Amino acid sequence: MKRRHSMPFGAECCADGKTRFRLWAPAARQIHLLLNPGPQAAEIALQQSNDGWFEHVASQAGAGTKYQFRLENGLIVPDPASRFQPADVHGPSEVIDPEAFVWLDESWMGRPWEEAVIYEMHVGTFTAEGTFRAAAERLDYLCELGITAIELMPVADFFGRRNWGYDGVLPFAPDNSYGRPEDLKELIQAAHARGIMVLLDVVYNHFGPQGNYLHAYAPQFFTDRHHTPWGQAINFDGPESPTVRDFFIHNALYWVHEYHLDGLRFDAVHAIVDDSSPHILNQLAAEVRNSIGPDRYVHLILENDSNESRYLKRGADCRPKAYAAQWNDDIHHALHVLITNESDGYYSDYSSRPIDHLARCLTQGFAYQGESSLHRGGNNRGESTEGIPTTAFISFLQNHDQIGNRAFGERIQHFASDPAVRAALAVMLLAPAPPMLFMGEEFGSNAPFLFFCDFSGDLAAAVTAGRRGEFARFAAFSDPAARERIPDPNAVETFERCKLDWAAIGQAQHQQWLVFYHRLLKLRRELIAPHLSAACRIRGEAQVHGDRGLTVEWGFPDGSKLTLLGNLGENDLEIPPPATSSLIYSSHQNGIEMLTRGCLPAWSVLWFLK
Repeated sequence: MKRRHSMPFGAECCADGKTRFRLWAPAARQIHLLLNPGPQAAEIALQQSNDGWFEHVASQAGAGTKYQFRLENGLIVPDPASRFQPADVHGPSEVIDPEAFVWLDESWMGRPWEEAVIYEMHVGTFTAEGTFRAAAERLDYLCELGITAIELMPVADFFGRRNWGYDGVLPFAPDNSYGRPEDLKELIQAAHARGIMVLLDVVYNHFGPQGNYLHAYAPQFFTDRHHTPWGQAINFDGPESPTVRDFFIHNALYWVHEYHLDGLRFDAVHAIVDDSSPHILNQLAAEVRNSIGPDRYVHLILENDSNESRYLKRGADCRPKAYAAQWNDDIHHALHVLITNESDGYYSDYSSRPIDHLARCLTQGFAYQGESSLHRGGNNRGESTEGIPTTAFISFLQNHDQIGNRAFGERIQHFASDPAVRAALAVMLLAPAPPMLFMGEEFGSNAPFLFFCDFSGDLAAAVTAGRRGEFARFAAFSDPAARERIPDPNAVETFERCKLDWAAIGQAQHQQWLVFYHRLLKLRRELIAPHLSAACRIRGEAQVHGDRGLTVEWGFPDGSKLTLLGNLGENDLEIPPPATSSLIYSSHQNGIEMLTRGCLPAWSVLWFLK
């Protein structure tokens, strides 16, 4: 089977063997196409239309041809819709024929969202090689662990050899440091063969700071009316915005259809400002959903600090109207405060009665549904989640941000006790909300996940200074000498330290963590997931005991009941036992014995299923 997503821009291989080149450059008066750039390059003037488009159909530029565009001022730029950049962002683009790749997963239609157990992965540090092909070699391991979806951090082409991925500048081109387009397709196909979905993180709120040439010929991509933490905002609602919107909508369709991905995670959509109607997020979701058949599952996921639950609404059939789920920072923050007692920064919103926040997350999704946020200067945050199933909220104890935002990139086991971490995980992994793991946490990896990049010149110095300056407000880094110890993001050794050490799995302490995760995910798959298919009819109720204990019950449509009893504190806690149910998990050998006496040990979690 062959797959292609045709686009109104970029280099498109035609059925007659020719290639159509098309560039939107409304600020340019003349554009030349350079084929096979170099001393012998063919140079062709593109034909200009009145709406800012330049086009040429070439008969001598088949798949594999390298090409660039030359502006009238002599600046040579890559194709913003390049499908591949073999020599990084400043080099020539390569013509890719998507139909040259033969897919063998024609029968794959994805999996229902309620079966999701997500594994967030950074391709460059997941393996020593840091490639798509090397990642594919670990799929059997992930399948055995109980993972049903891998979520790739952004792979769109970025400057240099190493980056988290959020500095991408060519959103249609998989970064060449990870491999070629066909290597990514092989990874996706291999995952499908094992029943694993593949989700991709995409960034539509800004372009990276190095390698973005759009300002030179299409400044209409940006607007001064809105701003983001990373500079100028994308123009989704101003003059000439329809072409900009089309660019990003086609990007989503391209990944879903040409790469047969099972879903997309949209980064920081709270930084996407659109005062027009329909909002770009609504239009994008509608375009994707209208493009897929009724039998195929494609899951759209948000990262949205504003907790705008409107995007998560379900239809009469309980299928998402727009977006399937959102990363739920609230549950992470509540669990984090409970097991670490940290209260700096955004944790201040959860430092008072974190157990109450956790109880609300487990039963209603968001903890903040319109309440005032201390961290946000008293502004109200969030919307009501009434009518939205708990499966629309992704839970996690670790992810790239929550580890990487720490000065030294420490994982949770480095500053919280093992019993506390295991208790939090026992809550997260068996609750109805889909859980997400960050690569390596399942075996207690000691590798940090530091902020890293590969910029040059003044930008590199500014990024390093900016990274260290972010921590100046913390007491531990008030001294400039202390901030100097924060790893330099541009240093290659910073990146190398983040690579997972797979040999560590053979060590006893890491094997114990792996067994722990494997056991809980097996329980989820066999005993809990079968009850989640009617997600919209699951009802949860919580009762808090003191400042560290809780009982949560979820009722399923078939009359079954899932019950959690937890003590997320350092002292024994009086707590009433549940009505007659079957114990399916206890974090302590004597947990059930103590419960019959009305007491739960410190850091203990029990699960029952009736």
